Amino acid sequence: MVERADISSVLSQIRASSHDVNSSFASAEMNQRAPLVKGLQEGGQVPGVTGSEEVKEVPSFSTLLKQAIDNVNGHQQTANDMRTRYELGDPNVDITNVMIAAQKSSVSFEAMTQVRNRLVSAYQEVMRMPI
Repeated sequence: MVERADISSVLSQIRASSHDVNSSFASAEMNQRAPLVKGLQEGGQVPGVTGSEEVKEVPSFSTLLKQAIDNVNGHQQTANDMRTRYELGDPNVDITNVMIAAQKSSVSFEAMTQVRNRLVSAYQEVMRMPI
């Protein structure tokens, strides 16, 4: 017969282990911040940061949006290609890969639709703002 653990003892073990993890995480975080705080208090340089770092060029929003749309389009084309190859009887394509590609395509399209809805909503809100 299987012995069942008392729920209160299991909960107390979980709480104790989470307390140990949290306290060790906090002490590790303080040890990592110590050189930073010391450098700032002394008015010196922060370790690991130099004053003459180059600023990297950030791609524009339209470029990122176009890349995302192209990515979604690529997923859809791959899924359609695999589906067609499977239907034609290609022995190198199995049903699991076809279904995975179809799900990737579906999820990426849904995510892009949600992004579009948020953008339209933000645009409408900006347009409603008084000047």
